[in-house]
Amino acid sequence: MLKHKNQNLVGRLSLASKRGGYFLREDSVKREDELFIESDDLATALNGDKVEVNGKKVVRILERAKKQFTGTVKSDHNYMWLKPYDTKVYSDILIEETPETRVEDGDRVIVEITNWKDLAGKVVQNLGRAGDNNTEMHTIMFEHKIQYNFPTGVEHEAKEISKQEISEKEISNRKDFRDILTFTIDPADAKDFDDAISFKELGDGRFEIGIHIADVSYFVQPGSALDQEAAERATSVYLVDRTIPMLPEVLSNGVCSLVPNEDRLTFSAVFILDKNAKVLDKWFGKTIIHSNKRFTYEDVDKILDLGKGEFSQELLEINKLAKKLRDERFAKGSMDFESNDVKFKLDATGKPIAIIKMTATDSHKLIEEFMLLANKKVAEFVFYKAGHGQKPGSNTFIYRIHDLPNQEKIAELKKFLRTFNYKFDKKDNLLSSKKLNNLIMQADAKPEERLVQSTILRSMAKAIYTTRNIGHFSLAFPCYTHFTSPIRRYPDIMVHRLLNNYLEGGKSPDKNPYERLCMHSSQMERKAMEAEWASIKYKQIEYNMDKIGTVYTGVITSVTEWGFFVEAKETISEGMVSLRNMKDDYYVFDKKNFALVGKRTKKRYRLGDEVKIKLHEVNLERRTIDFVIV
Repeated sequence: MLKHKNQNLVGRLSLASKRGGYFLREDSVKREDELFIESDDLATALNGDKVEVNGKKVVRILERAKKQFTGTVKSDHNYMWLKPYDTKVYSDILIEETPETRVEDGDRVIVEITNWKDLAGKVVQNLGRAGDNNTEMHTIMFEHKIQYNFPTGVEHEAKEISKQEISEKEISNRKDFRDILTFTIDPADAKDFDDAISFKELGDGRFEIGIHIADVSYFVQPGSALDQEAAERATSVYLVDRTIPMLPEVLSNGVCSLVPNEDRLTFSAVFILDKNAKVLDKWFGKTIIHSNKRFTYEDVDKILDLGKGEFSQELLEINKLAKKLRDERFAKGSMDFESNDVKFKLDATGKPIAIIKMTATDSHKLIEEFMLLANKKVAEFVFYKAGHGQKPGSNTFIYRIHDLPNQEKIAELKKFLRTFNYKFDKKDNLLSSKKLNNLIMQADAKPEERLVQSTILRSMAKAIYTTRNIGHFSLAFPCYTHFTSPIRRYPDIMVHRLLNNYLEGGKSPDKNPYERLCMHSSQMERKAMEAEWASIKYKQIEYNMDKIGTVYTGVITSVTEWGFFVEAKETISEGMVSLRNMKDDYYVFDKKNFALVGKRTKKRYRLGDEVKIKLHEVNLERRTIDFVIV
């Protein structure tokens, strides 16, 4: 606990309810250092604000987390107010009406605060009617600070670049793969194809596999308006119903995209493999390709299942190699997480009519293995390519790293897994990807499988970009980078530029500008993921709106003192079973055993238990789902 009664402290506020929120000083990350501040002592501070406190009272607001808020307009005969979209804002915002204010009850608007004392503001943009698909997606973009439209200058620059002819000199400087069988494998609805695979049988049980990546760095020159915009965005964003691209579509879906039957400039990692998928030789460099076929994942799965179809023999051989690469990777400790991704089938208005759980099939795994191989080998090549008298890793480069799990989180993980009778040696710190992978395998096909996987994931560090290589824990790779998706990730563009610089004998540039871009890219990746999750959560709730009373089978995913969360298997939707709706007994939270226990009946609801639930209430405005036990 904080013990600075007469000392002013600076930190951030995290509001928990209408009663108040928690203050954490800026030099601490420990939960025990949090200080609860009652709502009457918050002054005008809101969630996320940087404040100065004395004792248990906010004395000064140093920095506003945000000055504009989205929400839904509510009104009566006398005035209008905003019901904030952000569920951490517990007060309504008065709308100051002006002659320019043209909004109605039920509109979703952006309001800029002009009076913090009375929490009032003016409407700066009307996003449309609340509940409309487009309005909701633009709200999510605003809330997560995702830029939608490109500046006019950037769009113009991209169009001009797309019109440029590729010179014969440029083509002659590249290795020509146009006569070698090449194809892409992507989702059915994909438009930006940034990777292709070529295949050539060499005889004597040897194969040439080319991983060809769109040469975005040829079109996007350092320092250009296009480059600056791509660096700022850092990543494409994938919401349920749309992609917000990192690059204008004239490039991402046009001249950069490896469409079939067109010559395309690529940057390639080419490997000679034996029949056991051992890398005998490798080559990196600029190339030109001509894709023969655009496959979907479903196309390839059908060919692999039936053993016949276009390029079936080549695909079957490539799949054999991919499986051997995969087996070797797992044998060395790489972790195998099952995808929890979902996809929605939407009607013409954007309403969800089906939720589909995504599963990784052989076609997905085939592509994954060769992309991992390219990323790993590119990273190793640069890391060990030291100049005379230099140590490995001296050259500036962009690495994708994944640190060891936090010891405290591992201790919590062990405590949690023991409730499912998983056994550990007392001294076992589980700081090995092999050991964690064994746990995942033990949970396979058990009711708690997804829960064990998600808990292990939460106990681990977040993968980030950096110029400092410490390896990738979950992949069990000593060196790893992102080389294979420059259309949608800015770090990959930096990797292409640096790799090409070293291939041409260039010197290592200053690390500092690259490290700053790495930090920014990691932050933007996190924002993009949060926006994607928000769009998924919204659609899950929207899907459940007309299913009140439906009974499902669920698994308890979290237990708290006010109830427990459960995920319905049939709809892959998570909701709350609140204590206030558990009327058969008085339940007490057993923190040690992650359970709620009935005082009279001793009935237990434990983390990981399978339960029968009924959909009780859905609130789209609060974005909540409530279940009751059947």
